[in-house]
Amino acid sequence: MPPVSSSAKSVATRNDVARLAGVSTAVVSYVLNGSKRVSPQTAAKVHDAVAMLGYRPNQAARALRLGSPEMLGIVVPDATNAFFADLTHEVELAAEERGLALLTANADRSPERERRLVEKFVTRRVDGMLLSSTLAVPDARALVPGDVPFVLMNQFDDMPGVNTIGVNLFEGARLGVEHLASHGHRTVGLVSGITAGGDLDPREAGWRAAIEQQGLEPGPIVREPFTKPGGYAAGRWLIETNTLPRAMFVSSDQMAVGLLLALHESNIRVPDDVAIVSFDGTRDGEYSWPPLTSVSQPVRLMARAAVAVLVDGAPETSKQLFAPALVRRVSCGCGDHHRVSP
Repeated sequence: MPPVSSSAKSVATRNDVARLAGVSTAVVSYVLNGSKRVSPQTAAKVHDAVAMLGYRPNQAARALRLGSPEMLGIVVPDATNAFFADLTHEVELAAEERGLALLTANADRSPERERRLVEKFVTRRVDGMLLSSTLAVPDARALVPGDVPFVLMNQFDDMPGVNTIGVNLFEGARLGVEHLASHGHRTVGLVSGITAGGDLDPREAGWRAAIEQQGLEPGPIVREPFTKPGGYAAGRWLIETNTLPRAMFVSSDQMAVGLLLALHESNIRVPDDVAIVSFDGTRDGEYSWPPLTSVSQPVRLMARAAVAVLVDGAPETSKQLFAPALVRRVSCGCGDHHRVSP
């Protein structure tokens, strides 16, 4: 290995160690954490690079290894959304089990605000970062320095070089449409969410695939923000254009609650006139009227997995994709309501 100047030693980062040793930053973390999953030869390369660079892990990483009561940070796109409230709560509980506190921040669906909040957390030297981005495919590594333990939450797409935790959105949409088909519906519409960056909801691909697999007619597609007002606007448009089908799949419980209000205002009965299956499985959906049949995300498992990645590390960057589950309530026609005839 080439000699390293004293000026380089004073500013050495985990990325520098990884480059010099010819390994990933995750492997550097594993070696410094004392993990036995790395071969002795690779560990020796890392230790040599550490010595040559004079690298010293920051206090945040040390706190995570020792399990001392330090701080994680989480940024979510909308703290008023019941799903992100549940996710933050479960992350807080999982962090507390590891002796860590949690700082929370709300990006308010603004990519610029999200960037500023991440920068503030990094400046405050949080011991690890969790980000559920306002964007469908954020440039995560441009936001978070390589020496800060980091997990991208609520992420479906592949993100090379980034640890991600998410749920199978494609499978979730397929489950929802398949369930509506089981009630005899032959046409299913879609209320699809869009992100702050204007990206289409990836659940749309699952909806389209299920329509084809089940031999159904595709109903209208309405795209609005992932909010209650977004769902309400979608409902008003469907009603005013006289295009409301007998069954709808909705990308989030928040949007479905807004849709329900628009339908109630026009005396359209759910599920008698329109059956609805939504996505998320939140308490909002449980206590709406009628209660929403929803494709539920395993929030507790996702939160615990994310904190485990931050505290325990991972041998390489990983993508953990969890399976959703259908929660049957009333809005689809389950319960005391009659099934719809084919």
